[in-house]
Amino acid sequence: MSSASPTSPAARLRGLRPDWLSDPKVWRVEVLGGLVVALALIPEAISFSIIAGVAPAVGLFASFTMAVVISVVGGRRAMISAATGAVALVIAPLNREHGFGYLVAAVILAGVFQIALGALGVAKLMRFIPRSVMVGFVNSLAILIFMAQVPEMRDVPWPVYPLLAGGLLLMVFLPRITTVVPAPLVSIVILTVITVAAGIAVPTVGDKGALPSSLPVPGLPDVPFTLDTLTTIAPYAFAMALVGLMESLMTAKLVDEITDTHSSKTRESIGQGVANIVTGFFGGMGGCAMIGQTMINVKVSGARTRLSTFLAGAFLMVLCIVFGPVVSDIPMAALVAVMVMVCFATFDWHSIAPKTLRRMPAGEITVMAVTVACVVASHNLAVGVVAGSVTAMVIFAKRVAHLAEVTATPAPDGSSVVYTVTGELFFASSNDLVGRFGYASDPDEVVIDLSAAHVWDASSVAALDAIETKYAQLGKSVEIVGLNDPSADLHRKLSGELASH
Repeated sequence: MSSASPTSPAARLRGLRPDWLSDPKVWRVEVLGGLVVALALIPEAISFSIIAGVAPAVGLFASFTMAVVISVVGGRRAMISAATGAVALVIAPLNREHGFGYLVAAVILAGVFQIALGALGVAKLMRFIPRSVMVGFVNSLAILIFMAQVPEMRDVPWPVYPLLAGGLLLMVFLPRITTVVPAPLVSIVILTVITVAAGIAVPTVGDKGALPSSLPVPGLPDVPFTLDTLTTIAPYAFAMALVGLMESLMTAKLVDEITDTHSSKTRESIGQGVANIVTGFFGGMGGCAMIGQTMINVKVSGARTRLSTFLAGAFLMVLCIVFGPVVSDIPMAALVAVMVMVCFATFDWHSIAPKTLRRMPAGEITVMAVTVACVVASHNLAVGVVAGSVTAMVIFAKRVAHLAEVTATPAPDGSSVVYTVTGELFFASSNDLVGRFGYASDPDEVVIDLSAAHVWDASSVAALDAIETKYAQLGKSVEIVGLNDPSADLHRKLSGELASH
């Protein structure tokens, strides 16, 4: 029998199959990448549980459900979603003041908000985040990840330091020999074997808290289903929804650049909402995309498919429930070494190179610095992104405002004057437009030529009205010519309607 043609149903079916079903190398990378991420998730999830004021199992359950659900419904392949510090900071006051039931209810409502925001197209706002903010986001994230490891390196037994150094050396030099097995996984296994076999007393994963011994069970939050409950949880849920979406979409955009692929940000937004709803019904603390674990999966391990994301969550529960005693013996030094390597891999060293700084416009450097400073000061990536974006907008508005030029060309006989306006007219550039005309000294006929300009907002129309009014008070006529269609339409609708009362 002849083989199937390239256009046969069998060939088309093979083309639809994921790479990991037909390529053993891809399968190996995805499985091992998911395992490394699962190991790194355990101490992180426990730490974030402590921040939120809940039991360690709550953060671990959230990481499990978030990773598994988002692997199916998310828009960005290979991205890891789990319990995060940013979400923990937002909902911690609610748990502290009203109890765990309200926290779970807020997580479910936050998921509903995220689905609504995703359907409304909030993901499209990503286009307004400048590259300098993105670079600041990445660099500040690397700094935060490193800062989170510092407590694990202070006031610890001296064997922690050689273990940490050994883990770093393994991850630096092993990839030069072989990449069959991820270097972080090899490092974790070797350091664990050394500490257990030699009986070295160092902080371990088990010291962070007890691991769960069974799978989470779905249920409704233990709260009264009243309007009062809704008004209590809504502000926290909305804040969580915004922070979670911002971090997730920024992380997705970063992974897009690293992998040179495109992902659906709308699907990711809705997927984050679905994952949080499921997590809430399973008693988890909610979460969003995790940049550190995503970098381990994508940049360090080389994973590219949804399989690694799914396995990260699945392995997490298997490690906790089946291999809990073994996982508890993993030295924290091994996981700290992995996260330190993630920091160095994540940080954009080119952005702070002297050669780059000399060429970069001062405004771009300022935006990057503001983003980093705000994130590091607040420990909240969303705060830095908003501050950096606002700073970029202000700098851009200030720069563009100076591009509006006014040139006067008197007629040879002195009977009229033509003012040619060049540039973009909006609130920043139109504010000083009124002062650029010589009202008293001009002839009786004034022409304002806007052929080389564009009117963007009501402030510009109001400025043109003010100019016409000043000339009219002196008994002089003004003719505005050259408006392009959008500008003429806006001017026609608003002119004469903006006078203050």
